[in-house]
Amino acid sequence: MRARVAQISCGTEYSGVQPVLNEMAERAGIELVYPEMTVEEVEKACEEVGFKVKSPSLNMMIARAVSALKDPTIKGAILLTCFKCSEGTIVKDVVRRFLHERRRDLPVITYSNVEKPKPAEIFARLEALSTIITRKSLLMRERQEGTTLGIDAGSSMTKAVVMRENEIVGAAWLPTTDPVRSADEAAKKALADAGISHEKLDAIGVTGYGRELVADFFHANLNLEEVSVVAKGAAMLAEMHRGEATVIDIGGMSNKLILMRDGIVNTFNLGGICGGSSGRFLEVASHRLDASIEELGELALQSTQKFELQSYCMVFGIQSLVVALASGIKREDVAAAACRSVAEQVYENQIREMHVSPPIIFVGGVSLVKGVKKAFEELLGYELIVPHHSQFAGAVGIATLASGV
Repeated sequence: MRARVAQISCGTEYSGVQPVLNEMAERAGIELVYPEMTVEEVEKACEEVGFKVKSPSLNMMIARAVSALKDPTIKGAILLTCFKCSEGTIVKDVVRRFLHERRRDLPVITYSNVEKPKPAEIFARLEALSTIITRKSLLMRERQEGTTLGIDAGSSMTKAVVMRENEIVGAAWLPTTDPVRSADEAAKKALADAGISHEKLDAIGVTGYGRELVADFFHANLNLEEVSVVAKGAAMLAEMHRGEATVIDIGGMSNKLILMRDGIVNTFNLGGICGGSSGRFLEVASHRLDASIEELGELALQSTQKFELQSYCMVFGIQSLVVALASGIKREDVAAAACRSVAEQVYENQIREMHVSPPIIFVGGVSLVKGVKKAFEELLGYELIVPHHSQFAGAVGIATLASGV
């Protein structure tokens, strides 16, 4: 049986986006449900929520949220408005908070529609939502048992960890080239680091962009999407299995903002509109500054003069960086600007769409760049938690979950 998910929007089902949504929902094992209401009910719903806007379509969206709560068979919700619609962004957050006030266990995801939506982006969100709904008992695990290998076949880096009885005993990470070859090499290094042979493993779990190919190669016991896996890994590394927490994961090419409750994803959104908000941008920036990414982060901490890049775009941002260096701007000030640019873009495109509150766990390879951590803390006004082995959150999450299959 497919998971019933309420599609709560300002009228997406009447647009050209809907066929793609329908196709990706079916592929993810989701049945989209469109809550119904009368014109009179719209006014009452706005009063119940305590929020009303000028747009009739967005008021209808608010009413759909109220209607969805009346159907106990609905197990999740997807909130949709148009890309860069400021009023829609506000309504999405109001609706999300209202849904969670009434049904704390209801997973909710958000998406900003574009004229030509990318099926892969929509599927990634719906697949994660399906996992949260249908595999909740697995996601509730708080300990890893036995000896398991977790592989995160990322777009830029491949990570592998060996865990034994809830402890990381071996780890390795390296640049991703061919997904299978990189995963095989990372796994062998992690096993050698742990002093354990492949035959001694009780289970293997795989996540990440290249997970389908890698899971087949390793005959993995568990192959799972990244959102729920990274959340579990962050909870494990930070030892936060109870209460609410926020996870920021910045990868080589995409970002995740996750709100967790009791170690399980409750709400999330995914970035990746532009490479300028990713680790790849920092790689290019560090090359131009003749430094490693880690050195770039340390360099940024030495900045004394604030300098802003002229664009968030990866291409034009680097162009601005080069011009700045040529005009005599100090390397440390340019490094700080690059780190701040990544944090600001994540903030404007993702964090502003959701209510973020501490504790905030920062994971992924970019979490090791101290200049980015500082930039986030200045933007948010909170200290970020960067747990030991933060770059291995995905691998730790899948190793933990694989031990429960």
